[in-house]
Amino acid sequence: METRDVEIRHHFHLKKLRHYHECPNTLVIDELGIAHGKNRADIAVLNGTIHGYEIKSSKDTLSRLPEQIGEYSRCFEKVSVIAAPNHIEKLLDILPEWCGLIVATKGSKGAITFKTLRRARKNPEVDIYAMAHFLWRKEIIDILQSLGIAEKNIKASREKLYNLLPSNTSTSELTQWIKEKFISRTEWRAAGLQK
Repeated sequence: METRDVEIRHHFHLKKLRHYHECPNTLVIDELGIAHGKNRADIAVLNGTIHGYEIKSSKDTLSRLPEQIGEYSRCFEKVSVIAAPNHIEKLLDILPEWCGLIVATKGSKGAITFKTLRRARKNPEVDIYAMAHFLWRKEIIDILQSLGIAEKNIKASREKLYNLLPSNTSTSELTQWIKEKFISRTEWRAAGLQK
């Protein structure tokens, strides 16, 4: 049966992400911008890691997916694709081995069930600099100040500020900073989903 992104997303939130929604230390965000809006992940889950989910309904094509996975692999620690059955065979060929794959099947009464074909593993290609792009300029300045970066060095452009993150910053440290900053955002379109 044909599916649409919106119904897959709705059922995925209800059936697979419910425990994350109920966890006070986890954020679930729809349409999280990547690289300052160049792409958007359909769903992102932030707890100990940042996990991006891309939805491909039966009506979607996979033409943009290689570009999307390329962007996701730079900034998400884990990535999963949730797809209708008609895409699965091709996805098994094109997705990297570490990328998760979940099949979304619509039943005769309209409910959608999910089966994990491949669990997402740690992304070996994640890039600290690309991850930092989730942060707003003021947020990256706050982090740099807390790390003792001199005031004169933080008047640079946002792009230059990302490069000031210490080279020994770990993805887990950056994930924690991103989560803290997301929680503290008061004027954000996804603020309602974070609470």
